[in-house]
Amino acid sequence: MNLQETISQQVKKAVNDIFNANIEWVELQSTRKEFVGDVTVVIFPMLRVVKGNPVQIGEQIGQYLIDTLEVIKSFNVVKGFLNIEIDPVHYLEIFETIKDNDAYGFVSAQPEDKAVMVEYSSPNTNKPLHLGHIRNNLLGYSVAEILKASGKKVYKTQIINDRGIHICKSMLAWKRFGNEETPETSGLKGDKLVGNYYVKFDQEYKKEIQALIGQGKTEDEAKKQAPILMEAQEMLQKWEAGDAETVALWETMNAWVYKGFDETYKNLGVDFDNLYYESQTYLLGKEFVAEGLKSGVFFKKEDGSVWCDLTEDGLDEKIVLRSDGTAVYMTQDIGTAIQRVKDFPDVGGMVYTVGNEQEYHFQVLFLIIKKLGFEWAKNLFHLSYGMVDLPSGKMKSREGTVVDADDLIVEMAQTAEEISEELGKLDGYSADEKEALYKAIGLGALKYFILKVDPKKRILFDPKESIDFQGNTGPFIQYTYARIQSILRKADANAPLDIKAIELHEKEKELIKQLFLFPEVIQNAADNHSPALIANYTYDLVKEFNSFYQNVSILGAENENEKAFRVVLSRKVAVTIKNAFGLLGIAVPERM
Repeated sequence: MNLQETISQQVKKAVNDIFNANIEWVELQSTRKEFVGDVTVVIFPMLRVVKGNPVQIGEQIGQYLIDTLEVIKSFNVVKGFLNIEIDPVHYLEIFETIKDNDAYGFVSAQPEDKAVMVEYSSPNTNKPLHLGHIRNNLLGYSVAEILKASGKKVYKTQIINDRGIHICKSMLAWKRFGNEETPETSGLKGDKLVGNYYVKFDQEYKKEIQALIGQGKTEDEAKKQAPILMEAQEMLQKWEAGDAETVALWETMNAWVYKGFDETYKNLGVDFDNLYYESQTYLLGKEFVAEGLKSGVFFKKEDGSVWCDLTEDGLDEKIVLRSDGTAVYMTQDIGTAIQRVKDFPDVGGMVYTVGNEQEYHFQVLFLIIKKLGFEWAKNLFHLSYGMVDLPSGKMKSREGTVVDADDLIVEMAQTAEEISEELGKLDGYSADEKEALYKAIGLGALKYFILKVDPKKRILFDPKESIDFQGNTGPFIQYTYARIQSILRKADANAPLDIKAIELHEKEKELIKQLFLFPEVIQNAADNHSPALIANYTYDLVKEFNSFYQNVSILGAENENEKAFRVVLSRKVAVTIKNAFGLLGIAVPERM
């Protein structure tokens, strides 16, 4: 039981013993800086069951805690807030138990526990990854790592959208205008080459629309009758019929894209345990529609289409099978979810990292799976996130106005180089060392800027603002880590230490308090699927360390025991920064 749980239990006991009343929960906060104390018990919620003056109630509970808990040194009451000061000896005792545990805060999964499958990325094979994909990938990867650290077994996956009319558009444009161009002959990454032809299709499509309008067609007629679109639709029919030439071109162009994706994923630092492909899953789900018809989960309309009536659940009717018997996306998603549990029988829940425009879709999906009788449906979660905007406005793939993921990664490293050169702190670095450092700083800035924001919020991304060595940024935290490494290189790592003889400085106590929060922050971040909690905890830890660094001499301490303690404390902070940033997929350079 940790300190907060101990205090909470004892407060409940105090309320019962003193006032003969029961409270279900105790509201605890960190004591505000302007008051004496470490933990604050909020009295106001208790007034529902305990009648009286909140100050007097706080005084009585405070005295009870002093009398019954050795770890409490003193207390004071300010209005309805009971501020408790913890005996510094308690902090030292706990710190001694965690100082050498480099996995502090991490929980190992148990073999009998159910696994969680986290889906992210899930791109289309008609264009390269862009800034929106970056937020998706960073969120999904980080949430998977946080869930793992919280004690869950995790599988990382994606479903690649490798079929459909949008894929055929790129294929047709390449066939018409490509002149047998390949990634090798063009010098382009495969995903960029294919993306160029998706843009080319849209350009030609617009020309044909204008030509048809000039011939007297309405805009709607022109959009439907444009020859290039009709040919793309015909190509899709050929693909679905298994036409050898069409399938061969599809396989060739998709292979180009996959190679390009792999390079981007490697540069971004994300990975997957297994992959699903829409071309292999788009027929899944039909058998469950048939079963659902028998059990009454679905119903058939006069035209033969099959629906699910969700009106009693506050939603509407949702189609799951068209009148011609073909599946819709919902059908496919139902089938894919069930297939995943068949493929990985230990999966007991899934996290879908998908933009907030799909919130309704996932409400419906989860509800239908629940109605079909799958017990694990209650453990399905939509990791909904807001879009990423740029100062220049929204992005459009088909018009070629996207921020390419690869280009952004390169730009971030270049910006990091410019700022680092201005600061002039890289004397003695080789060219390779500098390049690796620029990439680490640039990627760290990008990832931290995106992940420090609550996933649900929209982001306005400014590359230059993200690379700042001051404030709540990745480079600021990386720099603090490197500063600690510099201290540790000068210190004697094996110096003897007698923790019992230490008299804690206030700054040391505050730093240890922050370290104690790490396990709880990991669990909260996992429960809320929010890397932002990890990011902002790390920033708070770094701020606390810098305050300690500015107010307390580490290597110039008054005696060797004090010096040894401060070195060990600094090392623990560095390990925690590294572990926290690891959960965000961010590297920490040893020197900056």
